[in-house]
Amino acid sequence: MLATRQAVLAHPGTRALIGRLPNWEAAIELSGHNSPAFTPNLLHLLADMGVQGGDSPHIEHLLDAMLRHQESNGRFASYGTSRATPDPVWGSLLCDTHTIAEVLVRFGRAGDQRTGTALSRMLADLAGTAQGRAWPCIPHSVTGFRGPGRKGDFCPQVTLEALRTFARLPSDQRPTGLLEVARVSLRAWRMRGGEKPYMFGHGVQFKTVKWPTFWYDVHCVLDTLGRYPDLWRSAQADVADRRGLAEMAACMIAYNFGPDGTVTPRSCYRGFEDFSFGQKRRPSPFATACLARVLRRLNDLADDIAAVDVLGLSSSKAGTGTPIPPKR
Repeated sequence: MLATRQAVLAHPGTRALIGRLPNWEAAIELSGHNSPAFTPNLLHLLADMGVQGGDSPHIEHLLDAMLRHQESNGRFASYGTSRATPDPVWGSLLCDTHTIAEVLVRFGRAGDQRTGTALSRMLADLAGTAQGRAWPCIPHSVTGFRGPGRKGDFCPQVTLEALRTFARLPSDQRPTGLLEVARVSLRAWRMRGGEKPYMFGHGVQFKTVKWPTFWYDVHCVLDTLGRYPDLWRSAQADVADRRGLAEMAACMIAYNFGPDGTVTPRSCYRGFEDFSFGQKRRPSPFATACLARVLRRLNDLADDIAAVDVLGLSSSKAGTGTPIPPKR
């Protein structure tokens, strides 16, 4: 195991990704938080590849910088320009502070008091929404900009980020009530025909994982909800939730796995062509491992997943649910 980790750290691809990490305190212009250039997204990718806290001085300096920029309310801030702010500002949306806090937890900074303050703020931001208790989209602390969707709705992305962050903590450090929030997230899939969240649909793009994966899609949902097994195996489990999880898992298999059980990426962000997950020509061991890890957590649902008729499922746009065949 140690030799494998050392090989990952020494690999030119790992070093190249670390080299891409920008100065956190220098303003950058992003098309959105789903950009592969957003620093936390790159850090999550590196963590998925096996990089840990203490492995890179550059990453440690970057984490220090993230911890230095915390608003008085406890939320972590990022620095940059946008359509609403042509001049760079430090400020925070929940999709800033949540993903920054998750990065800090993943890289061993959960014990830092500032991370603890951000986690407490995260819990305080939990609110009643039209869908149930979850995380909404809260306006930017400086510009007042608020993300997509109706004001009273939950935000699918920041809710998953928060659920995943808390799930990474030791069980005795997790707040109560998260199972109900997880149900709200799962409800978005079950109600997809009549309550499509704005810009967070459940059609072909949701079911076909885009690599590297870090934004709202079938992998993101199952990777998060799979960390809450009480959704399907406890006395509190709901048959409808169990069915929803099985349906999404069946879709993830149908839309992403080949007949041989491997994953050949069908959608990729530009800039990762040197990686197996960044090209569509051959199976990717990394992509296969990522999706297999998610399915392993759902092993209790194997029979339910196998029983799903994927061709009979509709999408949020009333599509047929027919899987896209792999390109040849």
